[in-house]
Amino acid sequence: MKPDARVTKSDLTEHLRTEILATRMAPGSDIDEAALAAEFSISRTPMREILRQLAGEGYVTMREGRAARVADMSFATMRDFFVAAPMIYGAVLRLAARNASAAQIEALTSAQETFRAALRHGTAVDRALANNRFHEITGEMAGNIYLLPSFQRLLIDHARIGTTFYRPQSNGMAENLSTASAQHDAIIAAIAARDEARAGQLAEEHWSLSRGQIEIFVMPDALDLPLGTAPQTTTG
Repeated sequence: MKPDARVTKSDLTEHLRTEILATRMAPGSDIDEAALAAEFSISRTPMREILRQLAGEGYVTMREGRAARVADMSFATMRDFFVAAPMIYGAVLRLAARNASAAQIEALTSAQETFRAALRHGTAVDRALANNRFHEITGEMAGNIYLLPSFQRLLIDHARIGTTFYRPQSNGMAENLSTASAQHDAIIAAIAARDEARAGQLAEEHWSLSRGQIEIFVMPDALDLPLGTAPQTTTG
């Protein structure tokens, strides 16, 4: 988004979300509120309101008397990510199959078309953001006020990791991206059929596809995880 005097709070909020997800604003980096306010011709008060909103969503950390900071991706947070992800994805997809509206299924199908196009012609960031939007819609389908905040926080880090994951460096990795797209299609079909068990199974398969390769890029050393969460052998 180019700086423009007509930029609204909503525009800038969405711009900052995208910059954080794409890692163009690096995890753990300080945010220069004054510079952003000047660049986008917005006063400091609405700039602060935007950052508070992003903090509530998990994109930003507010600090008393210090600059706001892009949410970090430390070893501790990544360990929690790998433990929580399969449980949260499974719960979301099962609830999505139970609660999705026809309009939401149509939106998910459209998001999948965008994801396919990004796989063919987009950058790694395009692919990560398209995948993120697909899963955001499944969260909207689930419609659970207790689960959704955790799922949204999970998606932030998954998208940031995905800027690497969606830059395949071998034929095998490229094949896994095709498999991920096919799994998206299967997820849509399970949700449309109201098949909660199948949706939950697909959540496990989809996570297993991506987990191994994500671990290689994020932390090459093995994670010390509880029983039942051992690294998967399938990568994506």
